[in-house]
Amino acid sequence: MANSSFDLIVVGGGPGGYVAAIRAAQLGMKTALVEKAQLGGICLNWGCIPTKALLRSADVLRLVRDAAAFGVRAAAPSADLPAMVARSRAVAAQLNKGVTHLMKKHGVVVIDGHGKLAGKGRLEVTATDGTHQTLSAPHIILATGARARQLPALPADGKTVWTYREALSPPQAPARLLIVGAGAIGIEFASFYRAVGSQVTVVEMADRILPAEDAEISAQVAASLGREGIVLYTATGVERTVRKGSAWEVELQPRQGQATRLEVDVVLVAAGIVGNVENLGLEGTAVRVEKAHIVTDEFGRTGEPGIYAIGDVAGAPWLAHKASHEGVVCVERIAGLHSHAIDPLRIPACTYSHPQVASVGLTEAQAREQGRDVKVGRFPFVGNGKAIAMGTTAGLVKVVFDAGSGELLGAHMVGEEVTEMIQGYAIAQTLETTEAELMSAILPHPTLSEAMHEAVLAAYGRALHI
Repeated sequence: MANSSFDLIVVGGGPGGYVAAIRAAQLGMKTALVEKAQLGGICLNWGCIPTKALLRSADVLRLVRDAAAFGVRAAAPSADLPAMVARSRAVAAQLNKGVTHLMKKHGVVVIDGHGKLAGKGRLEVTATDGTHQTLSAPHIILATGARARQLPALPADGKTVWTYREALSPPQAPARLLIVGAGAIGIEFASFYRAVGSQVTVVEMADRILPAEDAEISAQVAASLGREGIVLYTATGVERTVRKGSAWEVELQPRQGQATRLEVDVVLVAAGIVGNVENLGLEGTAVRVEKAHIVTDEFGRTGEPGIYAIGDVAGAPWLAHKASHEGVVCVERIAGLHSHAIDPLRIPACTYSHPQVASVGLTEAQAREQGRDVKVGRFPFVGNGKAIAMGTTAGLVKVVFDAGSGELLGAHMVGEEVTEMIQGYAIAQTLETTEAELMSAILPHPTLSEAMHEAVLAAYGRALHI
């Protein structure tokens, strides 16, 4: 490289890193992006996007199966798993090309290789062929992401013990699948594999599935999954695993009660993630690592001047949109702009299971634990005209307000396409909207979003359609 000096170097080309690079280029910085694998990172190539493509295939499969309920005659459908996977990979490839185009459009210099800090303002990059080059910049952002947490008793082998990566490109659907972990990833894959015919069992150490969600929402999802034939074990751990021919014999031990033994063909480990903090040259710097994540302030700054961290490597919540927003905030602060700190309570979360889940802000329990006097409103989709017309009446919208000020503390949804609706409440929180503005807003009819308005009305005893 003729010129290895930059204003900013970003290490990692995921949704945090590539967005940070784009914003830096927009602000006139000479920017380099170092990526050792694929632009777009895990999210675009092996996470968020291809997972949603598979889940869309599952939705279509369910809809065709239920075609008769809509007055449509259709032959009995079957899952073509290789075609589903091929479509999923094509979607990821298309978006990967899109990110490559964006880097060229904004003049970001993309360098293939592994980046490692090599002294103040210096980064050594090792290419796949073993060659080295040293880059320099006064500002270096680490956006190296995270990887699936491994369980010692169930080390991933890509055949009978999977991580999300193997689950996205299986040779065939396992007849019997055990998923360890009932967070968003585990529940999404449970929905998909059940739709394509697998017997699915999910085990979770917490007292309920989707433990980060409002308890009422978790219960609704659990009931829906149960109706689909998915077996759920909560407050339960994996006590013992034994290979039994080509299968696994697994002993599940609940916190209270007798153990359960079952045989499965494949185990999918979805028990969280750990940050990619190794081999970054952090030794000898003031960068602190706690619980496999880099410690930063609200603007992505580490304890080492000129070194920043964003995205999954910088800790929870592990969400692509949080990483992208952190990248923008961090770069704007570097540029001397007045960027705002991210409020974790205003970061929406979505689970693309069947049914979908979406939330933002405090759960009802969290609000009460803070000593808040709250008003809670609920509106079921069974009372919504569009949901009835669509045949998707399972689920509800729930809102939590501060009783004194009318502040929207939290919003929680379960149902069809609620992931497309939560943005309304996220914007409302950002604008510091109260119940008065939400009540006076006119929402179109017939839409699923009307349930959002009715839930607000219900919190104040004014619901019209229940």
